[in-house]
Amino acid sequence: MNTLPPAIFLMGPTASGKTGVAVELAQRLPVELISVDSALVYRDMDIGTAKPDAATLARAPHYLIDIIGPTEAYSAAAFRHDALRLMHDITQRGKIPLLVGGTMLYFKALREGLSALPQADPGVRAALDAEIAQHGIEYLHRQLAEIDAETAARLKPTDTQRVQRAMEIYRITGQPMSVLLKLQTQHELPYRILSIALIPSDRAQLHGRIAARFKTMLEFGLVNELRALRKKYPLHANMTSMRCVGYRQAWQYLEGEISEVELLDKGIAATRQLAKRQLTWLRSMPENIEVDCLAPNLNKIVLHELSRFVLR
Repeated sequence: MNTLPPAIFLMGPTASGKTGVAVELAQRLPVELISVDSALVYRDMDIGTAKPDAATLARAPHYLIDIIGPTEAYSAAAFRHDALRLMHDITQRGKIPLLVGGTMLYFKALREGLSALPQADPGVRAALDAEIAQHGIEYLHRQLAEIDAETAARLKPTDTQRVQRAMEIYRITGQPMSVLLKLQTQHELPYRILSIALIPSDRAQLHGRIAARFKTMLEFGLVNELRALRKKYPLHANMTSMRCVGYRQAWQYLEGEISEVELLDKGIAATRQLAKRQLTWLRSMPENIEVDCLAPNLNKIVLHELSRFVLR
C-alpha cells in the first residue's frame, strides 16, 4: 500500500465545516481539491447549495463545481469517471487529490465501484409517471414489495424518486434491484487513502448550525435565486436539481403550497434529515478517522492527521 500515491477523503454532514477545513489545508499541504457534492455541480445554484464564494474559490480552486446546468443530470457513474481522471492528473503533477464533500453515494461509488444497474429508460419512466399520477406513489411501493421485498423494506412508501427507480430497474431487467446490487463489481482504487470524517460530538450544536445557515440562505435571497432560475431555465419540480434540499421547499413556497414560516421550518427539518442520513453513512465506514467538527482547533487536528499521512 505504501507504494501507492496518497489521496485524502474529507467527509462530513452538512454544516460540519468541510469547506473551511479544505481551504485551510490547501494553503498548507500540496493538495488539489475535488468537490464531492451532488448540488455544487449545478451552475447558478449558489445560495441554496452553500457554494463557496468567488474569493474562496480563488484561494482554493475546487474541481467539479459549476460543471452542468440545472436542467442536466449528473450521476454517481459520471462522478466516478470525472474523479478518477482528475485524481490521475493531480497525482501526475506531483500533488495529492483531496476529495471534499458530503455526497456519500459518490464516495461509495468511487471507492467500491458501480453496481450493474441499467441506465434510465424514458419510456419506462413515462409509464411509471402516469401510474403515479393516477394511483399515487404508495401504489407503486406496494407493487415493489411484491417483487422486491428487500428494497421495498428500506424505502419509505412516499419516496417517489427511489421507489420509481427501483420499479424502473425491475421493468427494464426483469430482476429486483436488490439482486443486481449484489452483483456489483469491486474496483480497488489505486491510491493509499486516508479518510477523515467530521463528526459532531453534540448533535444539537450541529442542528443549531443548520438552522442558522438556512436562515442566512433565506436572508441572502434563496427564494429570489430560485425565481431567477425558473426564468432562465425550463425547470420543473421533479428535476434532480430542484429536489435539492432548500430548493424543493422554496419551490413549494413559490407555488403557494407552503407559507414563509413553513418554508423556514421545512427547510431546516429537511436539512437535519439530510445530515442524519450523512452521519449514518459515515458511521458505517470503519476505515474513517473521526474528528469532532465542533472542536475549536479543528483545522489543527485535521492538519496533524494529514501531515503524518502525507509525509509517510
